[in-house]
Amino acid sequence: MKDFWSIICGDSSCSKTNGNPLCYDFKSLKDPSSCNNHLLVIFFDLIMLMMLSFMMFLKSSSRPFWSRVRYSNVQLVSAITNAFIGLSHLCLGIWIFEEILRKKFKSVPLNLWLLELFHGLTWLLVSLTISLRIKQLPRAWLWLFSILVFFASGTLCVLSMSYAIGRRELSVKEALDVISFPGSTLLLLCTYEAGKREDCDADRENAERLYAPLNGEFNDVSQYHVTPFAEAGFFSKISFWWLNPLIKKGQEKTLQDEDIPKLRESERAENCYLSFVEQLRVQREKEPSSHSSVLWTITMCHRREILITGFFALLKVLAISCGPLLLNAFILVSEGNESFKYEGYILAISLFFVKIIESLSQRQWYFRSRIVGMKVRSLITAKIYKKTLRLSNSARLVHSSGEIMNYMTVDAYRIGEFPFWFHRTWTAILQLSIAIIILFRAIGIATLASLLVIVLTVFCNAPLAKLHHKFHSKLMMAQDERLKASSEALVNMKVLKLYAWETHFKNAIEKLRSVELKLLFAVLLRKTYAVFLFWTSPVMVSAASFVACYLLKIPLHASNVFTFVATLRLVQELITSIPDVIAVIIQAKVAFARIRNFLETQELHSSNFNSRDFNDNLKGSVVMKYADFSWEDNASKPTLRNINLDVRHGQKVAICGEVGSGKSTLLATILGEVPNTKGTIDVYGKFAYVSQTAWIQTGTIRENILFGSEFDDQRYQETLQKSSLIKDLELLPYGDLSEIGERGVNLSGGQKQRIQLARALYENADIYLLDDPFSAVDAHTAKSLFNEYIMEGLKGKTVLLVTHQVDFLPAFHSVLLMSDGVIVQAGPYHHLMTESEEFQDLVNAHKVTASSNQLVNVTFSQASQNIAQALVEKQCKEANGNQLIKQEEREIGDTGFKPYLQYLNTMKGYIFFSVSTFCHIFFVVSQILQNSWMAANVDNPHVATLQLVLVYFYIGASSIFFMLIRSLFVVSLGLHSSKYLFLQLMNSLFRAPMSFYDSTPLGRILSRVSSDLSIMDLDMPFSLLFSVGSTINFYACLIVLSVVTWQVLIIVIPMVYATIRLQRYYLVSEKQMMRMSGTTKSYLANHVAETVAGAVTIRAFEEEDRFFKKNLDLIDMNASTFFHCFASNEWLTQRLETISALVLSSAALCMVILPPGTFTSGFIGLSLSYGLSLNASLVISVGFQCRLADNIISVERLNHYMHIQSEAKEIIEGNRPPLNWPVAGKVEINDLKIRYRPDGPLVLHGITCTFEAGHKIGIVGRTGCGKSTLIGALFRLVEPEGGKVVVDGIDISSIGLHDLRSRLGIIPQDPTLFNGTVRFNMDPLSQHTDQEIWEVLGKCQLREVVQRKEEGLNSSVVDDGSNWSMGQRQLFCLGRALLRRSRILVLDEATASIDNSTDLILQKTIRTEFADCSVITVAHRIPTVMDCTMVLSISDGKLVEYDEPMTLMKREESLFRKLVKEYWSHFQSAESH
Repeated sequence: MKDFWSIICGDSSCSKTNGNPLCYDFKSLKDPSSCNNHLLVIFFDLIMLMMLSFMMFLKSSSRPFWSRVRYSNVQLVSAITNAFIGLSHLCLGIWIFEEILRKKFKSVPLNLWLLELFHGLTWLLVSLTISLRIKQLPRAWLWLFSILVFFASGTLCVLSMSYAIGRRELSVKEALDVISFPGSTLLLLCTYEAGKREDCDADRENAERLYAPLNGEFNDVSQYHVTPFAEAGFFSKISFWWLNPLIKKGQEKTLQDEDIPKLRESERAENCYLSFVEQLRVQREKEPSSHSSVLWTITMCHRREILITGFFALLKVLAISCGPLLLNAFILVSEGNESFKYEGYILAISLFFVKIIESLSQRQWYFRSRIVGMKVRSLITAKIYKKTLRLSNSARLVHSSGEIMNYMTVDAYRIGEFPFWFHRTWTAILQLSIAIIILFRAIGIATLASLLVIVLTVFCNAPLAKLHHKFHSKLMMAQDERLKASSEALVNMKVLKLYAWETHFKNAIEKLRSVELKLLFAVLLRKTYAVFLFWTSPVMVSAASFVACYLLKIPLHASNVFTFVATLRLVQELITSIPDVIAVIIQAKVAFARIRNFLETQELHSSNFNSRDFNDNLKGSVVMKYADFSWEDNASKPTLRNINLDVRHGQKVAICGEVGSGKSTLLATILGEVPNTKGTIDVYGKFAYVSQTAWIQTGTIRENILFGSEFDDQRYQETLQKSSLIKDLELLPYGDLSEIGERGVNLSGGQKQRIQLARALYENADIYLLDDPFSAVDAHTAKSLFNEYIMEGLKGKTVLLVTHQVDFLPAFHSVLLMSDGVIVQAGPYHHLMTESEEFQDLVNAHKVTASSNQLVNVTFSQASQNIAQALVEKQCKEANGNQLIKQEEREIGDTGFKPYLQYLNTMKGYIFFSVSTFCHIFFVVSQILQNSWMAANVDNPHVATLQLVLVYFYIGASSIFFMLIRSLFVVSLGLHSSKYLFLQLMNSLFRAPMSFYDSTPLGRILSRVSSDLSIMDLDMPFSLLFSVGSTINFYACLIVLSVVTWQVLIIVIPMVYATIRLQRYYLVSEKQMMRMSGTTKSYLANHVAETVAGAVTIRAFEEEDRFFKKNLDLIDMNASTFFHCFASNEWLTQRLETISALVLSSAALCMVILPPGTFTSGFIGLSLSYGLSLNASLVISVGFQCRLADNIISVERLNHYMHIQSEAKEIIEGNRPPLNWPVAGKVEINDLKIRYRPDGPLVLHGITCTFEAGHKIGIVGRTGCGKSTLIGALFRLVEPEGGKVVVDGIDISSIGLHDLRSRLGIIPQDPTLFNGTVRFNMDPLSQHTDQEIWEVLGKCQLREVVQRKEEGLNSSVVDDGSNWSMGQRQLFCLGRALLRRSRILVLDEATASIDNSTDLILQKTIRTEFADCSVITVAHRIPTVMDCTMVLSISDGKLVEYDEPMTLMKREESLFRKLVKEYWSHFQSAESH
């Protein structure tokens, strides 16, 4: 047996020691030249070859093993590298065999050459199989081969390196073992890439199979422009080379939305949302009883990405921990303690490679974490939007639209930031542990002092973190309150201006802001304490450790001191980032709690009764039996009681009754909006719904009418004809392609209502629910709509129409009379007229209003001609440049320091910033002095250890003082700027003219007062100071490195130049992308605001899927710019890190090349300890600069709305009207010309007339003729182009706006109530007593309704007054006018939403209460103006006639006479029906 081993092993080291060729000592395995080691490797190679043969046999029996494949770059590099390694081993084996034969004339021992031949063959076969035939291999085998080869080559590499260092020489075999390790790493990367490609293919197949698009209209994001990242190879991905074309494009031109590539399939919101929903379903199936955690589900969805990022984080920690060990070796080499020749060069090269590995791993960690964060943000935003579409009424009361906006813009953003910081929690612990081990090797037992200070720092932070969490939660609630008030004021700005309440509402918002600022101060203070604590802890750690060394008599030398300092400098970045990590965790926790609370709120369950499967006989039927409904979902508080209703297909049912009787609620129950608490309800068919308050989307008129349906020209033209829209479209510059402003601001009330009607008709539904659609149109249009739309267009359809116009009732199959939530009577018109006294009263009230004396005395010529309508020729259609809604503003190019100066804004801002910057410079200088003192004197025998340590300690203590001042000044800066900029923003918004609100979607303003303001408050002050501070730190490192090894300046100077150039090159594109990220966020916010407002209409038309799909597309648009932003950030950082690695290794090489003794070991330690943290300093510096560049975009966006051209002055001190003005109420209008925009057409063409004091003036005309514009001119909502308006001898243009508007009374066209109480809504300025308010409520027919509520005047009014009926809201507006007691009262179509009996009482109230006042009435109902002293008729913005009603009635050609005749004939036709 011994002979056999002798043939294989020959005279090995074992046979020399114990006479046995084979050793049984474990230590011999560590020797790569031992026979045991060789045999083990041969055995491993044999197993690998057998496994490969077995697998090839299996594959050959099933399908061809070789096929034509296109190889990736990684596969080709891997194949070439590993083929070279395998061939090298084979050549070496042959060469050894030849040498043995030549010297000994025999082939033994076999182990030397047989090992190389076997190893070379195995390496060649296995590596080429994995590299080139990769697609045909099962994944499990691939991973098995790759991992085995990786571990085997890794082990051999370590053994060979340690053996070579020990012997101080390197053989060819050992060199090959070392080179094999990178080869095996390439094989592992090949396997990973192949697995990833398989996953992508599988995902694509699944997506095609499972996730069919939600709606055909948005089939797919344009495939041709997907991000290059999707197709990038391995090297392109790790170097971010795929980003070069986009960054270059940003350099060449201003980037537009279409220049930003789309996201990959796996990153799109739809995929993220669907995988989240699927995961949630799987979890609920596993544990049906448990309440699935949103956080856990999100983690499970992204577990693979989290693990991969975790691997990169681990690699980064290991790489950074090598630095101090290399530094220690360097100092030993400089002191002449070389382990082997050229060790210095090896160390310098190792330093470079370690830094490159650190850079690559950290970049991939950050980049991939950001992708996870982006996906999480997308799915949360999508989930919140989906919830918004299904929110019940009770949930809507709790979560206002402002709060929902906050969840989407602020909370989802905070949660999206969390994955980026997640791995920092455990890597911090790991890095600290490794650092403590290195410190223990350097200073021994004195490490306990360091540990004690670190533990104390963490413990001191614990109560701070709790307080931070508490105050942050309160801050978010305060932010919600302020946002709620802001959005309400901004939505209703027109009403605030008409009532002259802007200042009061602005002050109320500022009060809420001052509460928010107190909490912001508390949050910033807690954060700055934490920052101070952690920034100063390294100073305290080093001082405590060196004092401990002195007390424990541990000797201090350059090697152990600067290993300690270098380790501490590397950990300093980690320790200083702990407060950020804690803050992010706290913010994410608060955000998660708020979003979870929202997602758990009650949803609607309308699908319970809306039957989808039914036979055609039931189509269009609505059946209710003994049904109760309650808005509050409370059986004891029903809103509607004992409802019995049976509407069959094709029937037309009218619903009438007094204000607040439950008419609109009845339609809402059919839509499934009101919970059914008793009885049954069955609805068969598809809905079309027209709401009482018109809901119009931003977009073209055509888009609003089609509402997601296919365009059919014939059907579309018929719809326009029947909805009486043809003439209106001819007046618009772009016809039906004209852009409508948000909420239809550039349309009249009647036009908005008719667009809604057209939308319903085009839908071609089974059941039509129309909520008082004729209230906002004139009599002629109402009659035309009734005949053409209701009777003809909806022939054969089921119609339920809520109306106050009694004259249409005879044409209906059935009429429902409602009172106090009950159907009092139901039956045909004539039946109710004979049977029901209440119904008779209702109809008679209408007759009284319609048949006033003047009307009866007038006889008409039967031959009266048809009404002639002057048509304005359509304006030339220019390029789409004159649309109302403008593209969102954003800065172009590099704005330089302008936004930063805007942020610092005042003298105080500059002082705070300057002092904190100087304090930071002193802090950094103190640290350099501290370490320089140690470097110069650590090996100086004349300086005692106590003196060395004490001076070091005192310098450190003084630096802490500067840090404290810096921290406090940062808080002052943040608070001061936030306060000042918010006040400026509010002043600007509240003083902006109405034209600004007409052309600016609310979402744009809301995204600024929510997310942009939140970023400015919480992130901006720290970003600014950390950016400046970290840049100072980086340059301090460079200066130390350059001063000690000045020779390195040859490299440093060009490198600094390259850094600055690179940064500038990058910032051009980055800033553009950040601005685009802001504007795309506004699109999303605008879409959400619109959806919240029109949720009922969207649900009624069953368009939830289309709106959700549009929301997903908008999320993707925003996410795409965000993705390319953070990717370009990593692109820059990686290039800069490579530069700093070059600088550091150059400095190290200088120290090696220059003669020994050039540098003392202390200064080498100082230089390299700063050099090692150069990478980290640069990364932090660039990171904070990029974050600052991102955050400053928010300041830029806020600044856009801080300098809006304001209205005229509120008060002109030198020209204030008398306190009792207007005394009489005389209004003189002289040649008044109005245009809405400088480039727009004239809307009023030179109107001249006089409204005498005390007269009652009626203004009449067709829809959109300019009636409301004239009222706007009286209140100066729009300034005249020419002419003037004089009230009681004072030109209204010469006095302040507040003085004018506060002296006039108005009941506006759209009745508006605010969130609060009844008292607040009647008298927001608290100028009247409760008794006065009760009196006025009595006159407005509201006293009983308010008294029935438990809280009386303190009864709640929710958003938009939606818990009060439309008529009641109108009556509240009348109450405001009665309280104000102005000499001039304007009624802008004020009785449109009120039933006739209430209208009668109203007219009587106005006649008695405002008997001696001038009353100007804009009306569609002709009887409303028949009592007037004078009537003004307007047509197409021109004054047609102005005279007494009786005089006008006698003129054949009078427009007023024609309008009266239309109304009268339409009333008579209803009577004779």
